[in-house]
Amino acid sequence: MQARHARDVLRVVPGQDLRIGIVDGPRGMGRVLRADAEAVELECMLDTDPAPVPDVDLLLALPRPKVMRRLWAQLAALGVGRIILTNAARVERNYFDTHVLDPARYRPLLVEGLQQARDTHLPRVTIHRRFRPLVEDELDALSSADLRLVAHPDPGADAIAGAWTPGAGRVLLAVGPEGGWDEFELRLLADRGFRIVGLGPRPLRADTACVALLAALRAGRDARVPGTPHASSPAS
Repeated sequence: MQARHARDVLRVVPGQDLRIGIVDGPRGMGRVLRADAEAVELECMLDTDPAPVPDVDLLLALPRPKVMRRLWAQLAALGVGRIILTNAARVERNYFDTHVLDPARYRPLLVEGLQQARDTHLPRVTIHRRFRPLVEDELDALSSADLRLVAHPDPGADAIAGAWTPGAGRVLLAVGPEGGWDEFELRLLADRGFRIVGLGPRPLRADTACVALLAALRAGRDARVPGTPHASSPAS
């Protein structure tokens, strides 16, 4: 597929340089040695070290299948280390039976997002049908984040743009279903160290909320720490 894209879309010719990368490995440049109907051959020059793991993990209440399909590439492009999909009171149970949760379906979409962002770290994906056991018993092993935030459309919530405190390493961001988490879920998350943040009182669609929250979180962090690089930004 990559060879076809290079040949038919980028229309590469011998001597041309391309940005390249190995999934979960290093990035670099590739010089085209041959490009014809059979193959595209490259001379590869790769960095010594693999791309860094993005410093945000996402705990996401599973949205509708067509929304989740749109989200895969966007989440990879924005840069998340792990995607933890979970149940919630406002999640329809049949969402977990969709083909969009098949690794064979979502992995190409994640790779598409990585290509867009010039990154190589493939987000780790886990799927959990039971919310309470996940939060109480499994979450600590899944994410080593020392700052935990839960997004909720609450007028009294702290603005997410200022939530990434100086000195915090990894962040675990919990995003609920459309309409937000219920009171029990919020209490359970609060008991596990999550602080409520938001973008204001408007309930947003899951894909809009995820993109806006992740962008605002990083922009707020970078504004407070000038010169801080995006964890998954390509080397210049």
